[in-house]
Amino acid sequence: MVLQHFGLKHFPLSKQNTDLWDDGSLIRLDERFQWLLKSPGVGLLTGEAGIGKTAALRQLTRCLNPHRYQVIYLAETDFGRLDLYRSLALAFGLEPAYRRAALWRDIKARIEELADGKGIVPLWIIDEAQNLPPEFFRDLPAFLNFAFDSRDLMVVWLLGHPGLARTLERAPYAALASRIQVRLQLKPIIERERFGELIEHAFRQAGAQNTLLSDSAVEVLRQASQGLPRQAGRILKTSLQLAVPKGLNHLPDDLIEQAIEELL
Repeated sequence: MVLQHFGLKHFPLSKQNTDLWDDGSLIRLDERFQWLLKSPGVGLLTGEAGIGKTAALRQLTRCLNPHRYQVIYLAETDFGRLDLYRSLALAFGLEPAYRRAALWRDIKARIEELADGKGIVPLWIIDEAQNLPPEFFRDLPAFLNFAFDSRDLMVVWLLGHPGLARTLERAPYAALASRIQVRLQLKPIIERERFGELIEHAFRQAGAQNTLLSDSAVEVLRQASQGLPRQAGRILKTSLQLAVPKGLNHLPDDLIEQAIEELL
């Protein structure tokens, strides 16, 4: 009913939006993403919660050839390292071994089989990586060591909060840090002009035919969301829902402020 009222296909800045706004940062991420596909290694992508890390990687992997790459996405990271590798084994269609040594052996054999037999590169995307156990960070370099460390057969992307980058700078994780080929951080869209372009793009992609927010309403939204697309999307969705019972066909400033009060 809400979407019909405003003539929208989906809510602005929602997960249904498949064409992300980009003024350059995602192009840079795409370039680095392609680097790792051609020369497998570890990538680190950090940013505040709600900045769009997962959405960006989801968009980049959408068009990958499944005959060349096997994408494995993991978001359940607050577990022991053995559970993490067991989930990877299951993604490869393996029955997870009980002992870690056997589990590693089976997984690495499957990775080599994919590379040598089918020319497939696994792409393991680990979301919420700041929750990974320290043992996993210390183990990962050894896990990625193939054939006397002469072959790079797997791409790993670690996605997490900004503190993850600082964690991996610590001495116990030096081996992993030395394997990170790409380090990128997505930052909040706090500049007024850039944020306005984000909101305009979001409504256009959602199917809006007319401008629903005034410049002052966009500014209220920018300040309340702190430049985070997910938070801005939550506020816009609530604002649209509040507007329908009032019979409004736009989102005035006071309605945006009401939505903010309900959410914060």
